[in-house]
This record gives sequence, structure tokens and C-alpha cells, in this order.
Amino acid sequence: MSKKKVIISACLLGHLCRYDGRTKGIDAIVKKFKDYEIIPFCPEAQVFGTPREKISVVKLDAKHRIITDNTNKDVTQLLKDEINSFIKLYPDADAIVLKSKSPSCGYATTPIMNKEKEVVNLGNGIAAEIFLKEYTTIKIKDELNY
Repeated sequence: MSKKKVIISACLLGHLCRYDGRTKGIDAIVKKFKDYEIIPFCPEAQVFGTPREKISVVKLDAKHRIITDNTNKDVTQLLKDEINSFIKLYPDADAIVLKSKSPSCGYATTPIMNKEKEVVNLGNGIAAEIFLKEYTTIKIKDELNY
């Protein structure tokens, strides 16, 4: 019998993959899922490396786009491609724990900006949004409610 699988934001596992080269590791998450096969997830590090320029979710023409903070480059498609490739590798998961407030992983906690980069509301990061459509039987959690 194979282990259950859990997808966890890599930064919560202690990986040094955040934009600033740091981590947000939480030992209690690793302990809670010790009997699972843990699958680390960080599309930003895969695409842009670490450290990297910060990105934000920006609402443009009624669509959420992922825009780099300093150079204003739209990297939405690059991240979508990476996330979809990840899902193809791991189509089956039993649980998902993502990093809150992240432009990639945040679930209902990510700041959504207008074109002037002012926060207009909170929503989902790009990966959380795609995961909701692909992993329909799993309730997405974050480090605040795992």
C-alpha cells in the first residue's frame, strides 16, 4: 500500500526558495505529515531561481496577472506553464498545504493589486487558483489552518 501524498509549499518545509533567499519553515507541518509522501512545491524558484525579483498579483483588464515588482514584466504564462507541468507529474494528491499571502500559493489571502500597485482586495495566488480547478476533491489549506 502506498503512502498518501501531500503537496506542501517548499518554503514551509524549510527550503531556501523565497524571493529573498529565505524560508518560512514550520516544523509542525512536517511533523503532521510525517506519514505522507511530501511533495515540495515552488513554481517561482523553478522558473526564476533564488533570490529573485518580487512578484505581485495585479488586476488588469478584469484579469489577474503576475507582474514583477520592479521591471513590470508579465510572467503569468511562465508560471502557469510551470504549475501545469507540476500537476502532470503529480496528478494525485491527498492533501495540499500552501503558503499564505504568496502571489503563487496564497489561498484567499494574497493581496490583489490594481495597476498602481495598491491593494484592492485579497484573493488567490496563481497556483492556488489552478490547484482549485485541478485538485477538485482536496480542500486547500495554508500554514495558518493545516
